[in-house]
Amino acid sequence: MSDFLRLDKYLADLGVGTRSQVKQMIRKNQISVNGEAAKKPDQKIDVSQDQVAVQGKILSYIKNKYFLLHKPSGYVSATEDSREKTVLSLLPEELRKGLFPVGRLDKDTEGLLLLTNDGDLSHRLLSPKKHVDKTYYARIQGQVSKEDQEAFAQGVDIGDEKLTLPAQLKILSSAEKSEILLTIQEGRFHQVKRMFEARGKKVVYLKRISMGPLQLPPDLNRGEFRELTQGEKLSLGVDKEEI
Repeated sequence: MSDFLRLDKYLADLGVGTRSQVKQMIRKNQISVNGEAAKKPDQKIDVSQDQVAVQGKILSYIKNKYFLLHKPSGYVSATEDSREKTVLSLLPEELRKGLFPVGRLDKDTEGLLLLTNDGDLSHRLLSPKKHVDKTYYARIQGQVSKEDQEAFAQGVDIGDEKLTLPAQLKILSSAEKSEILLTIQEGRFHQVKRMFEARGKKVVYLKRISMGPLQLPPDLNRGEFRELTQGEKLSLGVDKEEI
């Protein structure tokens, strides 16, 4: 299926200029479509087929962008911050435009973070009604027990209006310092830390290893990123025309 856009919107989306600036460029014969000078700003173009050039330079249009980042500790999950380093600063400047993190990882939390400009996908992944699994690896100060597993499976009172949704707690090791995997379907403020605090324990290290169908690749080091593969995009329900 083709995706048609007005010429002025297409060029504005690519950062060529505002719609009024694009109009001026058309008047000056600086824009062409398939080798012919553009006549009107509302001319419809097929973004998958038509070749648009500005001052002779051919442009390429990507509707949505998707990057998987291995977030390191010390960065905030925001597009901009006056005091802290943001996750977007880990990408080259030319890739950052329009991107935002899907959900938030705490400053000291590491792991999988999706960066995109696709608002619909972000909503699908973050909406509590969608029940998207998010799995974390954590090291815990304190001995995690079967009673903790049962409490997490029922929902935990972390001081909010409602209990947390049922969560799946897997104990990897249980001692003075325990290791666990926790799968939740929400994204409340400091949720994992508060769940363990409610059980009298403390999270000393936290890393997200999956979100929905996305898994943190073992060969993606802290601070590194890559584009999603075609298979990953399809697993997220991204339209084929956007791949």
